[in-house]
Amino acid sequence: MILATSRPKGLNAYIAVTAAYWAFMLTDGALRMLVLLHFHTLGFSPISLAYLFVFYEIAGMVTNLGAGWLAMLIGFTRTLYIGLALQIVALLLLTLLDPGWSVAASVVFVMLVQGLSGVAKDLAKMSSKSAVKLLAPREAGGLFRWVAVLTGSKNAIKGLGFLLGAALLASIGFTGSVLAMAAVLAAILVSVALFMPPGLPKGHGGGKFRDVFSTSSNINWLSAARVFLFGARDVWFVVGIPIYFYAVLSDGSPEGNRAAFFLIGSFMALWIILYGGVQALAPRLLGAATRPEGELVRAARRWAGFLFVVPAALTFALVVGGAPQPWLTATLVVGLLVFGAIFAVNSSLHSYLILAFSKSERVTMDVGFYYMANAGGRLVGTLLSGLTYQLGGLALCMGTAAVMVALSALMAGRLDSRESAG
Repeated sequence: MILATSRPKGLNAYIAVTAAYWAFMLTDGALRMLVLLHFHTLGFSPISLAYLFVFYEIAGMVTNLGAGWLAMLIGFTRTLYIGLALQIVALLLLTLLDPGWSVAASVVFVMLVQGLSGVAKDLAKMSSKSAVKLLAPREAGGLFRWVAVLTGSKNAIKGLGFLLGAALLASIGFTGSVLAMAAVLAAILVSVALFMPPGLPKGHGGGKFRDVFSTSSNINWLSAARVFLFGARDVWFVVGIPIYFYAVLSDGSPEGNRAAFFLIGSFMALWIILYGGVQALAPRLLGAATRPEGELVRAARRWAGFLFVVPAALTFALVVGGAPQPWLTATLVVGLLVFGAIFAVNSSLHSYLILAFSKSERVTMDVGFYYMANAGGRLVGTLLSGLTYQLGGLALCMGTAAVMVALSALMAGRLDSRESAG
């Protein structure tokens, strides 16, 4: 057996895990916005900005592949603590960044630090999501409700992190911001470690590393759908939209830059908060408490098709509109918020289905494998975000997103509604 499967009686354990995950994601969102806007103002090109996040996503892929196996050995409360501690180290390392360094040296240094942050994030994510499988009640859609609350609230908190990052950059600068976040996260790590209730699996040896690769066709197809779903988001989200809005909103003056930072951070925060809110509501929107798992599998196919319409329509608007103008900016804001709401239902369905398809005795393995695919999609989206924006502007970003959503729908269409892990 890979993990002890006794179910801890603990809403308290769920709350403690969720609180730790919230703290991590607040700093994760803030750090992403800090890095993006700070280095854009230093003159980095869109492709250079994308490179800053490449190791973050590569590290996520590698970490997720091995995180489930590590949790099997030492328990996922420990992997959660390790993730929080590594994020503190990554924040402190960024204070060593020297403005006198060359662009190449700065890019390499930040790439490596972001790689460490990527390891930290995916250790925390895998630990938190795996805990839900063991803690959630089985009856009346309890698993879907609990994972939706964890994931939705996490994304709302990350949205606040985007706003926090932009606000901190404009008010106390880059170095002061990362030091403040490191101090707060250290206090939270100590608090969570002291008050985490007992009962979660401690881990034990015996499993082999090859066990991380799933033999379930549903898990494999769902992971493939996840690659393209998150690639479709990050291809415009990571570089394209922030830089497009910066060009529209900033007049190049220090005051104009600060105003642009706040507006861009506010939009990114609003998008993520909306996304998280809809994720949390997804079980109600889908009537999950009264619908069998097979119907939710079929719903995953339909909702991927609904999502395709939005980036396709926005691509058309950008091609017709040409240069940035007020009606086009308003259309983008509304369209991307609609994309966020539909994307949230897709993402929430995926997050539920991976736990539903996973067996309790290998949940960390399956969740780690699935989030490796998630990180792979983010990596592809991140790389394409800088490349497509530099080659064809935001229109090419959104067109690429439409193609990737269509591929995600095709992968989701291969899910077998009759297969369940129980």
